[in-house]
Amino acid sequence: MSLLVRKRNKPSINIIPLMDVLTILIFFFLVSMQFREMTTLNLTLPKIESAGRNEFPEQVRIGIDEEGVIYLENKPISIDLLEEALKTISDVTNDVPILLKAHNMTPLETVTKVWDACRLNGLNNIRLQSR
Repeated sequence: MSLLVRKRNKPSINIIPLMDVLTILIFFFLVSMQFREMTTLNLTLPKIESAGRNEFPEQVRIGIDEEGVIYLENKPISIDLLEEALKTISDVTNDVPILLKAHNMTPLETVTKVWDACRLNGLNNIRLQSR
């Protein structure tokens, strides 16, 4: 009996085709990805039939949630501090648009306080966003 020892080839993985497939997948995901604006407040805005588009460049965003908590640029703030911030903004310019987003269950008193604070500081370019 003769035992012949055969030399086996080492198994190898060809990575070039794998890299090609990976590159195509990454390219596909980058092209088909949808980027949306991240919002930290989960507000259900009231629907207004006659509403236009309220997105302006360089605007001040004020949000009010359903409990009446006021947010200035997604940071909670009291009404007194909001009035001070609006005073500072109006000292720089009165032409900056104010975008007011209020939950549909927000007390009307809170919305009118914020609206009044804006107008008392000379900021009259106020928009109320709806869905």
